[in-house]
Amino acid sequence: MRRPLVVGNWKMNGTCQSAVQLADAIVSGLPSECQVEVGVCPSYVFIPGVSERLAGSMVQLGGQNVADQDSGAFTGEVSAPMLKEFGCSLAIVGHSERRQVYGETDALIAARYQKAIEHGITPILCIGETLEEREAGDTFKVVDGQLQAVLGQAGIQSLGHAVIAYEPVWAIGTGRTATPEQAQEVHAHIRQQLVAQDPEVASNVRILYGGSVNADNASSLFSQEDIDGGLIGGASLKADSFLAIVQAAMENS
Repeated sequence: MRRPLVVGNWKMNGTCQSAVQLADAIVSGLPSECQVEVGVCPSYVFIPGVSERLAGSMVQLGGQNVADQDSGAFTGEVSAPMLKEFGCSLAIVGHSERRQVYGETDALIAARYQKAIEHGITPILCIGETLEEREAGDTFKVVDGQLQAVLGQAGIQSLGHAVIAYEPVWAIGTGRTATPEQAQEVHAHIRQQLVAQDPEVASNVRILYGGSVNADNASSLFSQEDIDGGLIGGASLKADSFLAIVQAAMENS
């Protein structure tokens, strides 16, 4: 049985004070017995403050990216050992904004993914198609290529220490959301592709949905057989909406 996972990606938002307050509200609002794993990924500079607030709680801490190197002359990068020093157990890798806006390649994303695993951090590997690719009928081709670029380097067994997040680029921050059926179709395809390589890994790996998930649509998305939680953007910036999404995951677990 795959345990649902709900992770908030706070992106480049907030202040140190508001980030700590948000973390506090989430910790305080979670039920004492929560059957869902919960995580938050604040901006790097807010990680120390948020880490202190999450100490002793069930909420996991993550980075919004992770360097492909351990240390050295790599200005602007943050390494896995640095993230671990502040208690991070998760790291988003290959988010569409990193691919689309900053030009991160499949090869670089694979290297980031491997480095996270090497240091005991669970990478949340993001894959997904643009609107143009979907309209051209290339959704499966795109997600297969992005996934295999990583597995070709890291191996199928690496998914025993990782999470996949399907995030259609056309549904991120646009207010548009894939229907539960559209999302399930892609999630099921991803899992089926993995079955051919290792049925056990395919059965156990969690595949999250990320694409304008909110309190209103979370339940219908999480009720789908192959959707194991969500990578939440804008709705994770308010404790009430994020907690409602966690509740929806609990009810569908």
